[in-house]
Amino acid sequence: MNTAGRKGLGILFILGAALCFALMNLFVNLAGDLPLFQKVFFRNGLTVVVVGAMLCFQKEHFRIRSKACVPWHFLRSALGLLGVILNFYAIDRIGSISDASILNKLSPFFAILFSVFLLREKPRIPELIFVLIAFAGAMCVVDPRFDMAALPALAGLGSGACAGFAYTCVRILGNKGERGIMTVFFFAAFSTVVTLPLMIVTYEPMTAMQLCWLLLAGAAATGGQFCITAAYRQAPAKEIAVFDYMQVFFAAILGYLFLDQLPKTLSIVGYVIIIGAAVGQWAYHLVRARRAQSAAAVTAQPTAGTASATPARIPPETPPEPPDPSE
Repeated sequence: MNTAGRKGLGILFILGAALCFALMNLFVNLAGDLPLFQKVFFRNGLTVVVVGAMLCFQKEHFRIRSKACVPWHFLRSALGLLGVILNFYAIDRIGSISDASILNKLSPFFAILFSVFLLREKPRIPELIFVLIAFAGAMCVVDPRFDMAALPALAGLGSGACAGFAYTCVRILGNKGERGIMTVFFFAAFSTVVTLPLMIVTYEPMTAMQLCWLLLAGAAATGGQFCITAAYRQAPAKEIAVFDYMQVFFAAILGYLFLDQLPKTLSIVGYVIIIGAAVGQWAYHLVRARRAQSAAAVTAQPTAGTASATPARIPPETPPEPPDPSE
């Protein structure tokens, strides 16, 4: 398949992931007034079973590539689990699953900030500007006030921060040679083990319909993980990641159809600002990449008097390790 075809396939996969995670948020909300840890347990339990079964058929099975990966696995899993808990809390109480979705989607902007400390990367001025614009949009969604009513929105903002930290840890694990599927399994297994005793302590009996919603939430989360992994195998993140923000659109439609939720005007303004910042950042990186490729092509061309020289071959871009945020 040519590059354009792979990019198109990658976009379809990432749209599939966006739909899956929007459905997950819907199913968690439809499960009703159940304890938070009960919902989180079911969200990760199915992923453990499915991904664990897949690892059984792989050559390396459950082997972690190196001891250096272990502390990053635990750090990524702990922050990722906290992100899921905060996200589910926001979904239950914020009043709009699209609001919860957009606040969680601030994770790429938080990842830029965390990469300064964890990866010693220096963000460029345009990147920092886009981060500030995104946070300005987040303030519209949060609608800051000095009472407890703002707590769910702040939890949604915190879920985005935790997901951004987790995403940075995933990059570090990828740099250390860890398999993406092992990162997914470790996080799901860690979350299941940690939330199991908390679920037992707070457990409340469920109706058959509530159990069905939680199982569907787990299935949607697992499907989202597979789709986003497949997406980043087809095309580089900088070319397709912006389409992940379609989750907010899907969540708004699902919230309206099944929950009678209509986003506030100020929230819609925030959506536009945040997604605009994401599109701007995507376009900025795309332009920089094309300029770098053009400059490399010019440098590789033979100069006068060296016509017989073989032009340097530009290696194809290698897609990064698939991001596995705490969604």
